Order: sequence, then C-alpha cells, then structure tokens
Amino acid sequence: MAPSGEAITHLLGEVGWQPEQLARRLNECAERHGRSERLHLKTPYKWKKGDVPRSPWPSLTMALLSEQLQRTITLDELGWPDDGFEALPASAGLELPWSPAGALQAAEVVNESEGMMHRRMFLTLLGSALTSPAHEWLITPPSRAAASTTGRPLSPEVVDHLDAVTASLRRMDDHLGSGQTLGLVRQHLSTVVGVLRDRRYADSVGRRLHATAGELLRLAGWLSFDNGHHSQAQRFWIAGLYQAHAAGDRGLGANILGFMSCQAKDLGQLRQSITLAETARASYPATSPKVSTILDLRAAEAYANNRSVTDTRRALDSAFDRLTDTRPDHGDPDWSYWVNEAQAHAQAGYCYVKLEDWSRAREHLRAALRLQSNEYTREGALRNALLATTYVQQAQPDLDKALALGDQAVQTLTGQVTSARCIKHVRNLVGALGPYRRTPAVRAFCQDAKDLIAT
Repeated sequence: MAPSGEAITHLLGEVGWQPEQLARRLNECAERHGRSERLHLKTPYKWKKGDVPRSPWPSLTMALLSEQLQRTITLDELGWPDDGFEALPASAGLELPWSPAGALQAAEVVNESEGMMHRRMFLTLLGSALTSPAHEWLITPPSRAAASTTGRPLSPEVVDHLDAVTASLRRMDDHLGSGQTLGLVRQHLSTVVGVLRDRRYADSVGRRLHATAGELLRLAGWLSFDNGHHSQAQRFWIAGLYQAHAAGDRGLGANILGFMSCQAKDLGQLRQSITLAETARASYPATSPKVSTILDLRAAEAYANNRSVTDTRRALDSAFDRLTDTRPDHGDPDWSYWVNEAQAHAQAGYCYVKLEDWSRAREHLRAALRLQSNEYTREGALRNALLATTYVQQAQPDLDKALALGDQAVQTLTGQVTSARCIKHVRNLVGALGPYRRTPAVRAFCQDAKDLIAT
C-alpha cells in the first residue's frame, strides 16, 4: 500500500485531472448520489500532501476514480482507511427471480427505512448496467399466477381504494413537486406491500396489486429523479419493472423504461437513452394511443439530445399523430392522464431547444403555455424557463421577454413547487444570460435566482 499522498497523486495523473477538477467532479458525484456534503476546490491538495479525507469522500473518490479508469480502485490502493460507507451499485439486492415473490422482495428492499441505509451509498448505474434490467424484463417469459393463499381474504374493492390514493398522489406531485410528495408515496407503497405480503387474494387481484405497487415505484423513481437523486430513482424503477412483470402489464413496464431513458439523457448516457426508449416502444403492444404518445415523446427526447434531427422529427410526428387517435373502449391507464396537447407541445419545444432550433422551440413552447390550465405548476415553470432561453439564444436576443418568463419560473419554483430538475433549467438560463450581466435588469434577475439555484 503506497502512502496516501503518492497514491492519489499517481491516480490523478493517470486520469488527467488537477485537484480542482477532482473536487468539482466529487461535488457532482455527491449531488448525483443524494449527498449534501460539498468540498472546497483546494481540499484535494491536502490529500496529495498526505491528509486523509473525512467521510464520505474516501468512498466517493474510490467510486469516481473506478468509474473514470474503468477498473476497481480500492481504499487500500488509495492508502485511506475504511470510512464506514458501503458503496454498492444501484442494482444491489435486486438480482431476484422474475416472479411474484421476487417482485414483492424487490419492493421491500428498495422501500426499507432510510435509517437502515444511512451508512450505505448506492452508485448510479451507467453504461450497459443501465440497460441490463430493461433487457431482462423484455426477454423473461410471462410470470406465473400472482394469487396468494395465506392470510385474510382481500376483495377487489380494496384495490380500488388503493388505486384512488395512488391517483391522488400523482396529481399532488403536479402541484407540490418532488420534495413534498415522496414521503407520502413511500408510506402508501408500504401499505400496498403489506397487503401483497399478508392477505389472501385471487390471481386477478394479485396482478392488480402488483400493478399498483409498480406504479407507486414508478412515481417514487420519478420524484427521486426530479429531486436529483439518481441512484435512488434507479432502484425504484428496477423494482417497478419486477412489479410490471408480475402484473403482466407491458404498458406499465414500457412507461418505466421511458422514464429510465429520460434519466439516462440527463446523465449523459445518450446511446443508452435511445436504447431504453426504443425498447419501450418495441415492447408495447400499442393498445392505448396515449401510452404510445408518451413512448414516442421519450424517444424524441433521446434523439434530440443525441442531435439526431431526422429521428427526432419522426418520433414527434408519430407522437402528435397518435395523440389524436380514437380512445380504446377499455380506456387509457390512469397514469397516462398527463399526456395532452399542451404536454406534447412542451416536450416538442424541449426537443427543439436541444437541437438549437429556436423558432420551432418557441412555437411549441408558446402553444404549451397557451393550452395549460395552470401556470403555477412544475411544468409551467419548466416551460417558462425553456422559452426564456430561446429568447436569449436567438440571433437578436430579446432580454425583456426572457427576463419576464424567467421571473415567472423563479417565482413558481420558490413559492409553489420544488424540483431540482426545473432549477437546473433556471441555472442554464442564468448561464445563457452571462454575456449580458452588465445590463441592470439581467443582473437583478440573476441575483433573484441566486438563492433558488443554490438549493
């Protein structure tokens, strides 16, 4: 074991980073894993001189350097003692049978109390590890019967009540955001898991219960992702795939893959984002136009981030075409309620922002804002921030319009809803306004946004 100063100096040289770069990447890594701690940019210089970092920086450094160098770096190699954290991939504990029993265990594993997890750190899945659960879900044969023969009998009406609570939580998220809703979702998930485990029910009721648990796990993953906790989101979504399989619900599973694709693009995993989006589209039997629209929009986002203009436009055209298709006799899944013309325009606007086609982006985002029923929501804040960005980035910037829209987004995110994902777009807007900081109105807006961005 080399002295710690020599080891970290050697590894930094191998990866090509200065100490300040290591500190920045570690702060990003901490944020990605839901940690609140942050490093001063000069601190790693002390490590090069032999100082031993405090927890959780040894485990985070080990994980980050292993990721960069594509080999396992240990604390022993770094010359640092164990800091008490167990660093595990987000899929840890979820290598389970694709059966109702495996699905139940997966839900119990990911919904364990936070007190049991405070010394455990889950590392965000990247590369092929991101798409592996999707592939397993896709190729696994249909699940066996989901009935239970132990405990007191359960009537289908109870599932109706559980689903009504789930629907309320979905809509609560629209108005409160991720920060205030996740705890309630986890509590309700615990109730559903308890019913799955302890009651007696027929196969049809069991499949409905697994679908309910799967949708709650999908929602918990979305709330975690929206709040910037990527590894936690991945754990919920993988467990959700187990539930979708046990329920025999291809639409639910495809929807989860769509959300995983959305996260992958935010993580810079662009090829994996496309793979997940196309797997979702290919796996769904297209029985609901709304669900098909959702999956097409996810694919469009993935292609837009990869700067594939033709594929983006093709996916958007398909989404708008499907949105007007006749509704099926059996109805659409309740979780697809959010897809409407306003949302389709909003996501098309996002795609064209990524493609830097400012006029088309503005056309769609204006339509989305015109059609939305309530501007003081997370989606309203996101649309305002994106539209503001188009006014800054166009050939002749219109700062007055950009600042008015930016102010609206900041007010909503400060007083109405919480969303780390939307705050990131406000941060991007502030960055785009950088060249105009000498303008008093721009300087005032950036100052107003400062506290929000700091969160």
